[in-house]
Amino acid sequence: MHRQRIPAIATALTLLAVLAPMPLLLPDLNERAVLAWHVLVHTDGAPVGLSHAAMLVLGSYVVLLVVRYVAFVAGSLLGGLRDDADADAEGNVPAGERGAGPAGRLPWPLVTIVVPAYNEGPVIRQSIRSLLRLDYPCFEVLVVDDGSSDDTYPRALEASRGHGRVRVIRKANGGKASALNVGLAHARGTLVLNMDADSKLSGNALRACVRHFRDPSVGAVAGNIKVVNRENLATRLQAIEYIHGLGLERRAQDAIKAVSVIGGPLGMFRRDALREVGGYDSDTFAEDRDVTLKLLARGWLVTYEPQAMAWCESPSRWLDLLGQRYRWTRGTVQAVRKHRRWLWSLRTSPVMCLSLWYMTIDSFVVPVMSLAMLGFFGYLALAYGSSEFLLLWWTQAALFDVAVTLYCVEFDGEDRALVPYALALRFYAIFTDVAKLLATAEELFQVEMSWGKLVREGKL
Repeated sequence: MHRQRIPAIATALTLLAVLAPMPLLLPDLNERAVLAWHVLVHTDGAPVGLSHAAMLVLGSYVVLLVVRYVAFVAGSLLGGLRDDADADAEGNVPAGERGAGPAGRLPWPLVTIVVPAYNEGPVIRQSIRSLLRLDYPCFEVLVVDDGSSDDTYPRALEASRGHGRVRVIRKANGGKASALNVGLAHARGTLVLNMDADSKLSGNALRACVRHFRDPSVGAVAGNIKVVNRENLATRLQAIEYIHGLGLERRAQDAIKAVSVIGGPLGMFRRDALREVGGYDSDTFAEDRDVTLKLLARGWLVTYEPQAMAWCESPSRWLDLLGQRYRWTRGTVQAVRKHRRWLWSLRTSPVMCLSLWYMTIDSFVVPVMSLAMLGFFGYLALAYGSSEFLLLWWTQAALFDVAVTLYCVEFDGEDRALVPYALALRFYAIFTDVAKLLATAEELFQVEMSWGKLVREGKL
């Protein structure tokens, strides 16, 4: 039994214990809200019944929260048990046969690592040098300089000198999707690992991902993305957010091999599958989400590998973080609109249909409910003195965040020092929800926006 299984189960029980009392707060909160609105109706002429509508939103939000996390916890536990079984199966292969290939059955396939780079001078050398230390017998590194205006190209050439595994290609600037497609066209490997230039892969990343492709129906594998620069509140909260998303959401989706997005820092693809869907498109700000949806639409399975890790540099300033989340949300909305015909294909393509609805709910419905709840009960607290009960509600939600974080940290073998920062996740959620709503509104109204390049600080 792996070391994380017992604490993961224990923290799952803790999570459920914290989650269970939440619905019990609703009747009292509803009573406070109804009484407050009755007073408001008689004094200021406010519309009758508004409190009931607000409580319907709150109740729906809580139900959605409970169902979502219970499903994610159950799915992640199933996915973790399956990973343990696969790892045990690998461990039972005789030591003398392991070098021949995955589980000793086939030769190791050639993997092409494609590194698209635009103005990545501060990090490109460290990235290439880290790739050359990967524990895998046959791979090549293909750096695609997308018309950088800084010293990315000469630094990449310097780092590749004397290493036959590394090729550096320079092209006119055309965007990340264009650079990835150039890498795909020049890839010699039957498997292609796409990564960001600001990422550093774990030594076992290739071996861990390759084993999934023994199943011929698997088209891609998503890796486990980690924040490397955990230096302030913003980056530590992002680290927790990544741990939540991967430890719960990705593991749950992996239980049915239907991961909805392959993050840019680490994704391995079957080369023929990627070519079959036409590679990457440049018509969204989320080319990674778009290409994943194209694979799912073609019936390819997409899995998650927690042992394949990519350490990446995240925005350390709140304004930069706002810009990143704004772009991500607009890209998600663009991807949903692009593939919207699959929203009504539950019978013919259930995985694709449910993936799109999940993206829609996560990008728009949840932020609307969350902010509506916050605004309504915040007003009641100020106007009618319900602050002590709202404080209890807020405390309950904060404890829930801590329990979720503890579960994910234990399950993923992460740093427990991050757990106390989960108390600030409620405030962080307000920040990201506002960004999501603004981005969704501007995308629906077709407000023009450029890509926006995050300036690297060289902290890889």
